[in-house]
Amino acid sequence: MSNADQQEFWDGEAGPIWVAQMQTMDRTLAPVLDQVLAAAHLQPGDNVLDIGCGAGTSTAAAARLAGHDGSACGLDISRSLLAHARLATADAPGLSFIHGDAQTFDFQPHRFDAMISRFGVMFFEDTTAAFANIASGLRPGAQLTFATWGDIAENPFFTMPAGIAKAVIGAVPKTDPDLPGPFALRDRQKVVAQLGAAGLKNITARATAMDLTPPGDAAQVAELLCEIGPAQRALTHFEADDADRARLVAALSEGLQTFETPKGIRIPALINLFTATTPGPS
Repeated sequence: MSNADQQEFWDGEAGPIWVAQMQTMDRTLAPVLDQVLAAAHLQPGDNVLDIGCGAGTSTAAAARLAGHDGSACGLDISRSLLAHARLATADAPGLSFIHGDAQTFDFQPHRFDAMISRFGVMFFEDTTAAFANIASGLRPGAQLTFATWGDIAENPFFTMPAGIAKAVIGAVPKTDPDLPGPFALRDRQKVVAQLGAAGLKNITARATAMDLTPPGDAAQVAELLCEIGPAQRALTHFEADDADRARLVAALSEGLQTFETPKGIRIPALINLFTATTPGPS
């Protein structure tokens, strides 16, 4: 999928769905954002760039850490998500949002002190070019910190609904996980090489096991999985009716019982966490 196709997808089909599910997905992915922010070491007064900011939750969190003397700017390719971000944070200080493609956007040189991203960098047509361009907007020695999905087999948030949807609804056409998409940056060694080719330094990559924390019981999480991800793709591909969806929700609810804990549904995940710096003194 080209960058232009990504923009069409996120402005059309995906954007409104993510806006509708924003609060639920934010709670689901909260452990990921916590890890990104902890590794970023943002300081009061920092001007932070948030790539693939979506509806703005990560940008707002960065702005709080940057404080009154700092700022956070979210950049995203989806106008619909940015519209929601601007509306939701209209009264928050130190926040701004830009519509653009991070791979080609004309950044003001050395404007930002740090870059973060929670699952916002896996969709570039050319990952090396994108990070080289992002780096142009960061000051010398600035740190980039971002999370991506790790090994496919270690992420049942995707594999469980994909398998159940295949059994209940049918097999959808296979996609290449190396193309822009959720798992494009799952190979840590490959990503390290791409970051190095982009001119970045002090590159680190580690896989972190954590639990995703969707709110609600198994039936409620099953409904979420029918809105976002492989189960939703199957429902759309086969133009499933209400009865098909009900059968899929029931099967997903049963499958999710594996992840029930006294604290609620906890879905194990393997997340890649990367850091790097731009050349020059910090």
